[in-house]
Order: sequence, then structure tokens, then C-alpha cells
Amino acid sequence: MNKVLAIILAGGAGERLYPLTRDDAKPFLPFGGIYRIIDITLSNCINSGLRKICILTQHKALSLNRHVREAWNMLAPGLGEFIEILPPTRRVRETWYLGTADAVYQNIPSIEAENPQFVLVPSADHVYKMNYEHMLDWHREHRADVTVATTQVEPCEASRFGIVRMKPDFSIVGFEEKPQHDLPERSCFNPEACSASMGIYLFSTPMLLAALRQDAENPHSSHDFGRDVLPALIGTCRMVAYDFIDENRKDVRYWRDVGTLDAYYAANMDLVSVHPVFNLYDTEWPIRTVAPVLPPAKFVLAEEGHRMGLALNSLVSHGCIISGARVVESVLSPGVRVDEGTEIANSILFPNARIGRRCRIRRAIIDQNVEVPDNTQVGFDPGTDRNAGYFVTDSGIVVVGRTFTGERAEDPETRAVAPLA
Repeated sequence: MNKVLAIILAGGAGERLYPLTRDDAKPFLPFGGIYRIIDITLSNCINSGLRKICILTQHKALSLNRHVREAWNMLAPGLGEFIEILPPTRRVRETWYLGTADAVYQNIPSIEAENPQFVLVPSADHVYKMNYEHMLDWHREHRADVTVATTQVEPCEASRFGIVRMKPDFSIVGFEEKPQHDLPERSCFNPEACSASMGIYLFSTPMLLAALRQDAENPHSSHDFGRDVLPALIGTCRMVAYDFIDENRKDVRYWRDVGTLDAYYAANMDLVSVHPVFNLYDTEWPIRTVAPVLPPAKFVLAEEGHRMGLALNSLVSHGCIISGARVVESVLSPGVRVDEGTEIANSILFPNARIGRRCRIRRAIIDQNVEVPDNTQVGFDPGTDRNAGYFVTDSGIVVVGRTFTGERAEDPETRAVAPLA
């Protein structure tokens, strides 16, 4: 893998994850308690033997840049290894990054300086386990100029993805974005499934540079790989599909695009079952990050003496204190405090969130440093949640952001409240 340069796309604004992305970049959002989303892609790179990695950042990247500096400093520059952050510097044109392809185009000098034989282009906002070396082997075996990673999806789910059309030799002849008809293109890897693009591309370097320069000269292009560059290459080079081999080693393949609030919430909830769908505990394919400098989690018997701090089917990170509260099927990031009499279910609590006494919270995401007042209810009535200043998705997930105006519920001593679980 020493002939491969990885360029991770981490500059998206993340509008569909607002308000969580109001102050931070999407790849910096917490995942599974102690991790950040970008840790998934970076772990895939390191586990695959990749040691030359560039990260293209742009929107609200300060926290993301700091995290990469602190958590991913294990490589050896003296051996030519690096993880380097590349913000827009306007070396090539007087603009910020205009799209995924333009972001790589503006960093052509960095690519040429490394002189790699191949360039891998993954995104920083997907959750999956993949050995990129297998993709490189497939690329070489099929003498490809471009290889597109694909995963098999049920035909009934094809309308949610970009579907790849290919010949029996796996060469790509077209893409169909979110087909709405009943007969989407079937996969040559499995005639009972469709092949969806994963947004992971492997280029032979000369083809990448030529394609980027051609796209940059097109005034009608949106400068996006999936929308512009790859469709323009069909018929002009050998482009093949690679069928995803899942290192997660479960009964079904696991790949999630966490670009929306509902998808982000669902991916975190995949972690809290007895047999989690996405395995964080696999020592053969570890997910790396920096351990927070905090004491162990603590579960406290409340002052009244009859309420025990309890967490069931949950991830509880360093520095959390559950004091006479009950937490069920939830993810608690570092430094969270949950006070006496509170019940939390099916929720994600970001770092340093503080939940007061006698609260009831379910199907919610609590942003970092948020203090939820005593007697607050979240996730029981969408109208009440919206009136309180929370953001509510169409599926009913409630996001309590950093600028909410909390509305206190009635004291449970005077009104019965059913337990969450």
C-alpha cells in the first residue's frame, strides 16, 4: 500500500445534520461515545496499511483539525508516513472548495509531490469496516483506471441510493441516482440485489489528474465526483465496480451514510444491542481514537438511598456520572452527568451534557455542554418539543441544541409519568 495516497473528503457543510453541525464539522460529530465519525475512515486506512493520508477540510474545521492532531499522531514522518490536513489554500484557483472533485483538484500539487501510483478517495462521514487493500488488488486484477466500491442492497431499497449499471465483467456503463421505478438495475455480483455506490473511489493517478483537469475546465460542472467526474469517464476508460467485503464480520454487510439526523441516530443505536450490528469490540479490526483524560464512569446510589444509578444495553464513556438515574439503550459521551430520578431511553448524549433531576428523555440527541433543567420532558410530544425550541425530525427524533430555551415539565410528584422502559 506504499504506492497509494488516500485523500479523505471531510469538508462538507453537513446542512442535513443541523443543528449538530452549527459549530462543528460533520466528521467531528461523536459516534459510539468516545469516537468521532472521521475515526472510522481513518481506522480503515491504518488497518489497511495506508500510511500516506491527506484530509481535505473546510467548514468549521477547527475542532476536527485539533482532534486529528491529538488522536492521529502515531505515524512516523521519518519513514515517509503522514496524516496531513489540507484546508483550501487557493493555490490553483481563487475559490474555496466548490465540490468533492474540485477539492481534490485544488490539491493536485500535493498529489504530484507524493507521486503515488494510485489515489484512494473515501468520505469521512460513512460508518463501515473495509480493507482498502482488497479493493486495490481488484483494481490491479481487472486492469482498471477507476474502481468504484459498491455494496449490495435490496431492490426495494434502491430508491435511496445511487445504483451502478455494469456489464458481466463488472465494467461500469452507467449510474442511476435513486431510481424510482420498480425494476432497478440488478447487480452482476448478485442477480437478486442491486449494487449501490459507496462513495469510495480508487484511481490510477494519471487518470485522476486528467479527469480533474477536464472537469475543472467545464463551466457547467458542479465539480462532484459522483455527479460529474465519474459519469464523464464512462466509455473513455476502464471503470469497474468492486463488491464490498465487510470486515465487520456480521450476518449482513454494514455500511451507513450518516449524513442526516435520522441516519446518524440510527447508526448510534446500532451499537447498543446485546449483539451490536456494528462491532466496536473487534480487536482484529480496531477503531482507533484518543482516550479522554477523564476518570472511569461512576454509578451512584442517590442521596435518598433508594434510587440506584443504572445503565442497561448502553455505552457509557469515561467521566460519566449516573446518580440515581436509569439509562436504557443509549450512548453517553465523555463527561455526561445524569441526576437523580431521571430516566433516559434510546438517546445520544454528547460530551459534557448535564441532565437535571426527574427528567424524562427518549429518542433524543442532546448536544454537547447542554444543561437540561430539572423536570424536563423530551421526546413525548412533538408539538411541545418544538415549542420548547428543540428540533424534531420527521421520524420524531428530538435534537436539543446548544441554544434551546428549555420548558420545564410539571413536577412528577403531582403528575404520574410512565417509565420509559
